[in-house]
Amino acid sequence: MTERVPNVRDLLVAKDHDHGGIGTILAHRIFARAPGGPGADFIDLAVLPPGTSIGRHRHGADHETYVVLAGHGLMYRDGEEFRVGPGDVVANRPHGEHGLLNDRDADLYLLVFEEELRAHGHDHG
Repeated sequence: MTERVPNVRDLLVAKDHDHGGIGTILAHRIFARAPGGPGADFIDLAVLPPGTSIGRHRHGADHETYVVLAGHGLMYRDGEEFRVGPGDVVANRPHGEHGLLNDRDADLYLLVFEEELRAHGHDHG
């Protein structure tokens, strides 16, 4: 018997007022790095229904990248607002402020990758 392939619709969990944002988004942590392991800290899939947002927030010493899979929205990054749509890749700088609003009438699908900046003897900054 073939095992049923999971569908992301069944995995998404409601997150109310994410980072102080508007309404309820849906999210699923696709990947989480094991302590001390290589690679990204996490990879999340987020779905922002119309009128919802990831509130403006800051992280510490990490790179967080948003990849828009579908839909459109208004991105805020470090004092600037700009439109994003399918295929757009937005790199959020360490300690920078960022947020995303779905101001359209269709769901916005987003992959979020976060990688902590690790101290190495040869790194500066």
